[in-house]
Amino acid sequence: MQARGRCWTFGDNIPTDQIVRSDRALASLEEMRAHVLENLNPDFPKQVRPGDILVAGKHFGQSSGRAIAPKALQATGIGAIVVEYAARLFYRNCFEIGLPLLECPGITAAVSDGDVLSVDMTTGAVEDETNGTRFTARAVDPFLMEMLEAGGIIPMAARLAGEEEN
Repeated sequence: MQARGRCWTFGDNIPTDQIVRSDRALASLEEMRAHVLENLNPDFPKQVRPGDILVAGKHFGQSSGRAIAPKALQATGIGAIVVEYAARLFYRNCFEIGLPLLECPGITAAVSDGDVLSVDMTTGAVEDETNGTRFTARAVDPFLMEMLEAGGIIPMAARLAGEEEN
């Protein structure tokens, strides 16, 4: 699984309530998408394009296990999320919905908004094609990679149920 796109950078300690404000948590995905991360970067929901890469610091997605935050990010069409460190529930929720996420220490100090990044989920390779910087992210558990490749936990479960019937 690979992604390539324009980089959007965010800092450390971003809670799910900054990804999707709690007053929008029951709105439609399209409504949430129109406002995702707007308090941190008002241009993000207006200018993010399919395939873009979101880069953030430590503790991204902290404070709530609501799966709506990764779903709102997925609705933007981003190709992948690359963070220094993700909150554990957010991390798992991304894989459960089929949203690629890598943890890559040192990434935020080396990339800038607008840089073109390429991400290889299988190898963990992250390259900033704009400045030539290369990283190797932490390895993703094989079970989570299988879930991601299936498109999330529901498609994976459906596939496994179909295999059991045969």
